[in-house]
Amino acid sequence: MRTKWTAVLFLAALAAAIAAGVAAVRAVSSSGPKTVPTAHVQRGRVQVKVYTVGELRGTRSIQLAVPPMGGQLQIVKLADTGDAVKANDVVVEFDASEQEFNLEQARFDLQLAEQDIVKADAQAAVQGAEDEVALLHARYDVRRAELDVQSNELVSAIKAQQNVILLEEARQRLAQLESDVKIHRETSRASGAGLTEKRTKAQLSVQVAERNIESLRVMPDFRVGDATFPGQPIADLIDASKVEVAGKLQEQDRASVAPGQMVEVAVDAAPDATLRGTVRTVSGVASRGLFDAGTRQFDIAFDVTGSPRVRPGVSAAIAISGQAFDNVLYVPRTAVFDVAGRPTVYVRGGGSFDAHEVRVRAWTDSVAVVENIEPTAEVALVDPNAASGARTRSAPPAPQRAAR
Repeated sequence: MRTKWTAVLFLAALAAAIAAGVAAVRAVSSSGPKTVPTAHVQRGRVQVKVYTVGELRGTRSIQLAVPPMGGQLQIVKLADTGDAVKANDVVVEFDASEQEFNLEQARFDLQLAEQDIVKADAQAAVQGAEDEVALLHARYDVRRAELDVQSNELVSAIKAQQNVILLEEARQRLAQLESDVKIHRETSRASGAGLTEKRTKAQLSVQVAERNIESLRVMPDFRVGDATFPGQPIADLIDASKVEVAGKLQEQDRASVAPGQMVEVAVDAAPDATLRGTVRTVSGVASRGLFDAGTRQFDIAFDVTGSPRVRPGVSAAIAISGQAFDNVLYVPRTAVFDVAGRPTVYVRGGGSFDAHEVRVRAWTDSVAVVENIEPTAEVALVDPNAASGARTRSAPPAPQRAAR
C-alpha cells in the first residue's frame, strides 16, 4: 500500500516539474526582443495640405416683400423653393386686375388732359388773332383821328374840338385793348400752365400705375392663391455667383493656414464641380468642440467663386494649400508621440530606442516637419516602451477628408 502511494506522489512531482519547465521556456521566449517598425528621417520639400469640412453660404441676399399697394394682394404665380433664377425672371406675381383698372383710368385722364391742352392752345390762337385784328383797327382809328386833328385849321372850332375828343377816345380804346390783349395772353399762359400741370399729374398717375403693376411681379413661403399685405416678406433671393464657405480648423493646423491661401472646395451635391477660392479670415480665438471639450477649433471663412449647380446650404470638403517647406526634415506622423505634452520621437541607438524631443514645424495628413533631429536618424513608428496591445498617445489625428 505504501509503495502505491509513493508511486502516485512521484508522478505528481514529475508533472509539476514538467509544467514549471514549460512556463520557464514561455517566459524566456516572451522576454526576447520584439520587432519595432521604423522609418528613416527624410529631407525634401513638403507641401502642407490642410483638410477640413464646412458649409456653403451666400454672401449677398435680397429679401422680396409685398409691394405697398394698400389692401390685400393675391398671389397668382410663385417660384418653387430652391429654383435658380436670373435677371428679369418672375419670382412672385400678384393679381393685377385692380391696378390695371387704375392704369386705364389714369391713361384716360391723361388723354383728357392732353385734349384740354390742344383745345386751350387753339382757343388761345383764335383769341390772339382776334386781338391782333382789334389792335389794327384801334391803331387805324388813332391814326385817322390824328390826321383829323391836324386838319383843325381848315375846319370850324367845334369840328376841331370833336376831332380832339375823337383822338383821345381812340387812344383810350387802343390802350384798353392793349391791356386786354396782355391780360388775354397772361390768362392763356396761366391756363396752359395749369393744363400742363394737369397733364404732368396724369402722366405721373400712369407711371405709378405701371410701376405698381410691374411690382406685382416680384423678381423667388407662400403658395399660389395666398393673400398678402403690403410690406410682408415673401422670399429671399441668394446670389449664387459668389459664395463663402464657413468651417472649423483644428488647433494643430492653425499655424499652417493664413488669409489669401488658395483652396479647392468639393461638394457632395455636385461631385464633378470643383470650386476654387481663397482663405478670407481665420479666427484669432479658439473655441471648444461641441462634443469634445478637449479639442480646440478655429472658425475659418473662405471666398469661393460659385457655380450654377452649387447652391448655398450644402456641405463641402475643403483642401487648403498651406505653406510649402523646402529642404526640411520630416518623419511619418505616427513617429511623433506626445510625452508629457511634448512632441517626442524614439530614435534607434544600437539595440534600443531613446526618447528624443523634437520641434514640429507643420503637420500634413501623412508626415510631420520636424527640427532638432539628426538627418540620418531612424525613428520608431510605435512606442517601443509600450506593452504589447497597450495603446499610447501618438501624434494628433490626421485631418479627415469629407466623404465624396
